[in-house]
This record gives sequence, structure tokens and C-alpha cells, in this order.
Amino acid sequence: MRKRLPIVLLFLSFAAYAQQVDTLDAAVASSRMQANFISKGKELRTEVISSAGLMKMACCNLAESFENSASVTVGYSDATTGARQIRLLGLSGVYTQMLDENRPVMRGLSSPFGLSYIPGSWLESIQIAKGSPSVINGVESITGQINLEHRKPTDEKPLFVNGSVMTDNKADLNILSSLQLSDRFYTILLGHIDGNWKTHDMNGDGFVDEPALLQFNLANRWLYYTSDWQVRWGVRAIRDTRKGGQMDGPWKSDVLNSSLNGYVKVARSLREDGSASIALVGDYTLQKMDAGFGVNAYNALQHSAFLNLIYRNQFNEHHDLTTGVNATFDRWTEDVVAGGQHLSGILTECRQWSPYVEYTFKDGEKLSVIAGLAGYFSGEFLPVPRLTLKYQPFEVLVLRANGGRGIRRANPVSDHIGILSTGKAISGDLTSRPMEDSWTFGGNATLHFSETTYLSLDFFRTQFTQQLLLDRESATDIRFYLLGGHESWSNTFQADFSTEPVERLSFTLTGRYTDACAWQPSGQVREIALTSRFKAVFNAQYKTRLSKWIFDFTASLNGPARVYDFMRTLTDETGGLLYPEGSTAIYPLLYAQVTRRFKGFDIYVGGENLTNYTQPLPIIGAADPYSTTFDAASVWGPLMGIKIYAGFRITIWK
Repeated sequence: MRKRLPIVLLFLSFAAYAQQVDTLDAAVASSRMQANFISKGKELRTEVISSAGLMKMACCNLAESFENSASVTVGYSDATTGARQIRLLGLSGVYTQMLDENRPVMRGLSSPFGLSYIPGSWLESIQIAKGSPSVINGVESITGQINLEHRKPTDEKPLFVNGSVMTDNKADLNILSSLQLSDRFYTILLGHIDGNWKTHDMNGDGFVDEPALLQFNLANRWLYYTSDWQVRWGVRAIRDTRKGGQMDGPWKSDVLNSSLNGYVKVARSLREDGSASIALVGDYTLQKMDAGFGVNAYNALQHSAFLNLIYRNQFNEHHDLTTGVNATFDRWTEDVVAGGQHLSGILTECRQWSPYVEYTFKDGEKLSVIAGLAGYFSGEFLPVPRLTLKYQPFEVLVLRANGGRGIRRANPVSDHIGILSTGKAISGDLTSRPMEDSWTFGGNATLHFSETTYLSLDFFRTQFTQQLLLDRESATDIRFYLLGGHESWSNTFQADFSTEPVERLSFTLTGRYTDACAWQPSGQVREIALTSRFKAVFNAQYKTRLSKWIFDFTASLNGPARVYDFMRTLTDETGGLLYPEGSTAIYPLLYAQVTRRFKGFDIYVGGENLTNYTQPLPIIGAADPYSTTFDAASVWGPLMGIKIYAGFRITIWK
């Protein structure tokens, strides 16, 4: 008997990717594999976090889903708003293209808090691709792509409920319902709410350790398909409030984010065997931020639209050609009060379009070559070439090489939202959007000893020819500057080993080393501050028969990072230097979780940061937040100590 669904949908203009046709099969297959693994079939070095991997921790949102990965490092933008940022290949997350089922998302104004707006329970898998990916999705990726696969309208779960509560008084609830309305129509409703009902000041600096939060998140996704057509469309609305700052004093941070997104994808098969197709994808996002940080303020409205027209023709089993054109439009309205600058009603529009062509040659499983070329038009024309090679000389060995160009427009304030949580003078143009230009090259070798045991080694280098940078070495001022042809690079080495020595017992060990440097106005090329030089992650999981009990343990060791020059003179309570070597401390983090599974019902308990390590003096000058030396944006470590959580999952299957 069919179930009726309340109409909560706005129908939008059509769009879709031709390649999306096989998304469902790929996602379902990954859920049967390991929790975290290096994909053997992908041409690009791709790490997959499956739905099982997302359940290893609380994973209330995307920002909390990478603790088992050394590829992605997650930290705080500042100590007052709870904004999270990632690093991939040693560089800020703004250089990583975020995709929602191959649609670019989290661009511009939505990037500072966007990681918090993707509930972990909404996801089927996360795919982390390093290097220069396909030109089909645009040219903005510099260090790689992170693609998010959401639960599908065709999910075999009419109802899924997940809730959790933490000892820091944070709670979240997710309700998902997938329904088959007919032989051709499917839909899924996704609802999320999270917040905390009490704030803390555990380190006694007078500021709350995490802001008071309340987020509402609602999405509705649809699928219609026949043998020739596939149409996907959906909408999502978000409202997020964050109130932080002093417990009893006048300095407050107050952030209100509102967002509305709509997309539609349409794909038409041109041959019965699906070897030729045409597709259109369109996406629109309205993002509004009203934020105050003491005397600083940022009120902005962004309209973003993305359109992609794709034609694909697979001539035979060896030759495949994809061509098309994509276009991006951004319109910004901004009021900025920051570090002595007062800018009101600033209107900025950025338009760019990119025709592209991508040729793929495959010789069975042994050799793959993907050569892509896009043209970037935005006031000037720039060619964007990319090349990916995959060679499998033996069944157990996969070799990959990749390289190409990446171009994006910088967004001074939203890319560096943390600077508003300081009292420093800020110089430079806060409303221009200069073009950042880079090249990324790298390679990977993966040795598969068995289906569950592999060793992977990779190296990547990103070199900028133009970049918008921050000079934050001074105690009293911050300066934006352009690289202007000087040196800026990041070299990253990583090794991954995963094995299952006995049935139901698995181990994963990952290590990453980063060498990231950039030219500064002083004339020196220096290590990029607050970027950890290495990270090591160990994960162990044991499952009893039929997976009735699941035990997870994760340990990470986080390496030192150079501190800003002004931080070298900071002292602790005893008068000793906090950073006598000019670097942050090496610190461990421990996580553990136990899950008990019943038929259609799971309960789990766990702990985060079990070492109880927190960054000393995360807010500099907390006693006088209106001085020019106040700084809550020099965060490199955990802000909260031990967290214990408990949760449940209820699943009703068809």
C-alpha cells in the first residue's frame, strides 16, 4: 500500500550528470566493503569512508567524520564561533572542491560553517580524491575533491532515526524516510536538529569553550527514472544560530546563517546500451550571514548558480569522450566592519564559464589514461589542462600519476572568517576577489595483498603562481597580500596500511608528513603557520559474530606546527614560554566506541579526546577583548576536553 507524502517541495529548473546513472550501484557496493579503504578501481587516488566508517564515531556532522583519516585534518577557525575548517594536502579547505553527488557546494559564504550542515547520518559514503580531478565539475579544485553521497530515495529503509547526546550538553536528532511512490517515482525526506542547552568555560578564561548552538536542517530529494531518462531534483533549507563570547562580559559573537538550495539533474540515454548520453545539471543557493564579533561585524548575502551541460560518447570499450560547458555565477552584497575598516553595501558579481573536453582511454583493467582540457573565461582566457594515468602491471599492484592546473576566486572575509574574532587592525582589500592559480602534481602506488590488506604510498605537490595570503605575524595587525609570482608550495607524503589478520578484526595505520611554505612580505619563504608537520592515525575494530557487538578504537598523534611570531613571547601561568621552540606541542588524541546491535535497533556509547588534551591559551588577551592584541583566531588544537556520548539508531526495513 503506497504511503502519501506531504508536499514540501519547490520544483526547480532541470539538471543532471550523465555519470550519475551509476551512482547508486557504486554507493551500495561501498557499504559492503571496509569502513575506510583506498579504492582499487578509481583512476585518481581516492579514499572512501563508507557508511560503516561513518558509524565508527559520533559523526554528528561532516566535520566530525574524518578522525580516522590522515588525509584530511579538521580544526577550528577560531575559538568563539565553532566554525570548522579542513586541510587537504597541507592547505586550507577552500582549495578543496566540495561536491554533493558531483554538484559543487560549500562555495564562498557557505564555506566557513558548511561542514556543520551535513549530518553524518544523511551520508552513504565520503570519497576523498587527491590531486587534479576531472574538468567536468569545473576548474576550482586545487588540492582535490571531497564528494558526498547522500542516502538515496531508493534506499531500502522507509524509516531511519538516529539520535545522540554528549556530556557537553549537545544533542542531535536525525529522521530520514525514503518512499517509493510508484514504479518510477521515489523520494526521501531528511530532517536534522541539533543544539546545546548549556555552555561551559572549563579553562577559566571568561569565554565559553563552545558557543550556544541551534540548527534546523530539512531536505527533500526526488528521483524519476525510466529506461531512457533519469531525473533527480531536491531542495534544502538551513537555519543556524551561534552565540558565543564572554560568559559575563560584553564581548559576544553572534552568528545567524540561513540557506536555501535547490537543484535538478536530467540525463537522457541516446543509445539502448547507455554508451551515449546527454545531461544537464543546475544548482542554485541563497546564503545569508548576519554576524557580530565584538566590534567587528559581517553581514552578507550571496546568490550562487551553477549550470553544466554534458555530452558523453563511449565509442567502444577502449575510447570514451565527454565534452560540455559549465558556468558559475556569484553575486555578493556585503557590509563589513573589520579591524578599522567600515565598508557598506559592497556589491560584487563574478561570472565564469568553462568549455571542456575529456578523453578516456582504457585497456581493460591494466591501463587508463584520462586527458582533460578546460578553458577558464572570467575577464580573460586561461587553459586548464589535467592528466591522470593509472597502470596496473600486476593484479596486486596499482600505480597512479596525476597533474593539472586549478583556478579559483578568493573570498577574503569568508575564506578567513576567524580574523573577525580578533581586535587587530586589518589592511588590504576585503571585497575584491582575486584569482588564485596553481598546479598540483602527484603519484600513488598501492599494493593489494588481499581483498582486505593493502599498503598505499603517495606524494603530492601543489605550487601556486598566484594566491591571496595573510600576514599574521604581528601582535597588533593583519595584512592581506598577493603572492605576486613569489614561492608558495605544499609537499605531502602519506602511507596507509590496512589489514584484517583474523576474521572480524581489522587494523588501519596511516601516517602523513607535510612541508608547506609561502613567501611573506618580509622577503622570506617560511613554513605556513599552524599547519601540523605530521599526523599518524591508528584504528582497530572488532566485531562479534553477526556483528552484534562492535568495538572501535582510534588513536592519533598530531605533530608540531610553527606558531606566529607574536606567539613566541606568550607565557603560561608560571611565567614560562608556551612555545620555547617556536612550535606547538605534539599531542595524542584517543577515541573509543562500543555498539550493540539488535534487529532494527542499535545503541552505542563512546568517548572523544580521552587524553583530555586541550590547547593552552586558545584566546590570547582574553582579559581585554577590545585591545589590539586580542586574538581568538590562533587555534591549532582541541578546545574541549573529554566528551562522552551515547546514541541510538532505529531502522525499519522494507
